[in-house]
Amino acid sequence: MGDSDMNSLAKQALQSVPNTATIDDIGAILDEDGGVVIKNFLTADQVRAFNTEIDPYVDAQPAGRRKRDGDHQVLIDFHGDNTKRTRNLVNRSKILREEILDHDLLHAVAGGGLKNRLGSCWLARPDVIQIGPGNKAQALHRDFGAYPDFADMGVASPEIMTIFLIALTDFTDENGATRFIPGSHKWSDFEDMGKPEMSIPVEMKSGDALFYSGKVVHGGGANRTSDFYRRALSLTLLRNFLVPDDVHPLSVDVELVRPLPQRVQQILGFRSQRFEEDGFVNFWQVDGKDVAEHFGL
Repeated sequence: MGDSDMNSLAKQALQSVPNTATIDDIGAILDEDGGVVIKNFLTADQVRAFNTEIDPYVDAQPAGRRKRDGDHQVLIDFHGDNTKRTRNLVNRSKILREEILDHDLLHAVAGGGLKNRLGSCWLARPDVIQIGPGNKAQALHRDFGAYPDFADMGVASPEIMTIFLIALTDFTDENGATRFIPGSHKWSDFEDMGKPEMSIPVEMKSGDALFYSGKVVHGGGANRTSDFYRRALSLTLLRNFLVPDDVHPLSVDVELVRPLPQRVQQILGFRSQRFEEDGFVNFWQVDGKDVAEHFGL
């Protein structure tokens, strides 16, 4: 009998904490369940401003994944017929650059969740994910499967990524709230993705954030409404010795980055990655020097 078969102890709701919770409290729930809801991670004004900035780009984005050469049907299905995924957000959103990516709790929690000797991490990929009416539930999966060598290690793997999924609208079971299997990050068989009936909906208010491990089993829920578009901002944070999805230094003008705090410049790839213990440059250099010098930062 596998872990998923024995996981009848599934919780009815994921634990939540206020945005004033300590890093230790957040980390303890992350260790136990694989994820935790942080209430009021963004203010109503920040959500409103971000949505206003990004609305034109989401509106212009076609739903679903357009079939390209080599695409498999399973990948097209995974992305959803009526789901929009909007990228290039660092260029498109001042609120993201100046406020969300400089959020104290984001940096503190990400560092604690990744639990490594490295003092910095990448913003691997920011997405706005909007699930429209009638979209089917996404296949359950583990995000860190994108790095197969670590996925093959299973539960013994270090934590290589953590994700913030920030609600930009309310999340309900009916409108496509993310489905989540608490404790699945501890299963012995990481090829086991469980069963849909084992998952629970992560219901949130706009501005709340689901902070979760890249190891945990989850998936977008089915949107059973006729007219509601469930929207979220997904921020994947990656250990700094791995390659991120988005190459921000090639797509973002350095002048947009110049006024930003150093920690934001760093997670975007405009500063070198360092060991926390000694501060020496280790990764992402130009001629043996901090890449910030190359950009004149």
